[in-house]
Amino acid sequence: MRNALRDPDLVYKRRWLTLLVLCISLIVITLDNTILNVAIPTLAHPKSQGGLGATASQLQWIVDGYTLVFAGLLLTAGSLGDRFGRYRFLATGLLLFGLGSALSAFAPSANVLIGTRALMGIGAAFIMPSTLSIITNVFTNPKERGKAIGVWAGVSALGIGLGPITGGVLLEHFWWGSIFIVNVPIVIIGLVLGYMLIPESRDPSHAALDPVGAVLSIVALGTILWAVIEAPGHGWGAPEIVAAFVIGFAVLAVFFGWELRSSHPMLDMRFFENPRFSAASGAITLVFLSLFGTLFLLTQYLQSVLGYSTVEAGAVLLPQAAILMVFAPLSNVWVQKFGNKKVVTVGLVLVASSFALFLTWNPSTGVLVVIGVTMLMGLGMANVLAPCTDSIMGSLPRAKAGVGSAVNDTTRQMGGAVGVAVFGSLMASHFHAAIRDKLGSVLPPQVFAQVKDNVGQAVGVAKESPGARPFSGQIVNAAHDTFVTGLHQVGLVAAGITLLAALGVWLFLPARARDHEPFLEIAEAPEPVGVS
Repeated sequence: MRNALRDPDLVYKRRWLTLLVLCISLIVITLDNTILNVAIPTLAHPKSQGGLGATASQLQWIVDGYTLVFAGLLLTAGSLGDRFGRYRFLATGLLLFGLGSALSAFAPSANVLIGTRALMGIGAAFIMPSTLSIITNVFTNPKERGKAIGVWAGVSALGIGLGPITGGVLLEHFWWGSIFIVNVPIVIIGLVLGYMLIPESRDPSHAALDPVGAVLSIVALGTILWAVIEAPGHGWGAPEIVAAFVIGFAVLAVFFGWELRSSHPMLDMRFFENPRFSAASGAITLVFLSLFGTLFLLTQYLQSVLGYSTVEAGAVLLPQAAILMVFAPLSNVWVQKFGNKKVVTVGLVLVASSFALFLTWNPSTGVLVVIGVTMLMGLGMANVLAPCTDSIMGSLPRAKAGVGSAVNDTTRQMGGAVGVAVFGSLMASHFHAAIRDKLGSVLPPQVFAQVKDNVGQAVGVAKESPGARPFSGQIVNAAHDTFVTGLHQVGLVAAGITLLAALGVWLFLPARARDHEPFLEIAEAPEPVGVS
């Protein structure tokens, strides 16, 4: 059956079925983190109460250990997929992700779960760039490729709404491990259908490997991401954080220098000379920084301030995910009519407007207002993600689709991690200072120490702590008001960053793809590389 996939005509006829399988493979990644966030409180419960007794530090690394490994390996995994076969790496990634999910579901301790989550991160690093690079090689027509990438971008946003709902339902009826075991049947379906429908493709040049570049990229990205993750807890000026940033960026500079001089670079630095590649990559980095940072706080607003359950909060975000899924594929129509520059710029302005509308929110904002703002955000993102991704992939020779896809995915992960860390730190600093002004002289010191850090903790203490009961109303009102004013500030910062991205796109992103890319003529293989 695999031999039949060597026929280019058969590959062409089955291309949309291939896209369906790739989207199924992508779903396990998009749902993973948002489902996990729902289970964090349960994992903190003692084992006698159905949890793992995880400490705050362990909870952080159950989430961040996966992200660290995932982002750190993306460039290397994409490059190796180009060299050894993208389907092969996709199948390997699914196997590792499925195995990691099964082991995570039955992890006996928090430390074991951190390790199994890292295994899932390795699998995810193999899966994500493979899906996008295979799309680029199967859909060789630029218009169809734009539509296919639009569908891919829409599916990649599914986790925003479906993750919390799915996780909430699973935790209501099953044990915490169900949020991991649910990945296994999806992985099996992806493996079976992938074997039948996904052709193999690779870089036909058979260039030598770049182990030095691979090691440098892993060390650089891993060190920088570790510093970003740990900075809010240690402080951005802590010696170990500053040292990690210095080391990480120094190694990154060495990586770039090595790639410029290498005769067989893992990442061809000429890619960045093309504004379709570099401007789109910059826009995705900045918009994901704003998006992930605000969504991290938005879930707290929905649950700790407006009082929604996990499932209800997921339902509020579901229309946003639906808008993204519907309009991301349609963005190709507007790109064909108006060009990338105008569509992406308008999309970024819409996203910035949605962040600015956070200023209209208060502790009693109605659900329809929140849904309206998040739908506007989704509409803007739909007209940013798909066109920018298509711009990145369309600017590259198909033989290098794996590493190009990895750059696209790395910018998302790094931008998102920075956004969560920076915006989380901004909110924490604001909350701590403002709550001290409001409650520092009112509450007993031991009670104030319990409510000064974040809104969720403050509301929980107000409702459950006997010592806080006489001050319950004051604590809740002060915590809600403080968080909302902090959210207003974060919204303005996010809007400013997104408008900066819009300015960069307007100045540097070409309106339309040129017929001949400057380096694509040199690098493109003279033979078809879609199948082998």
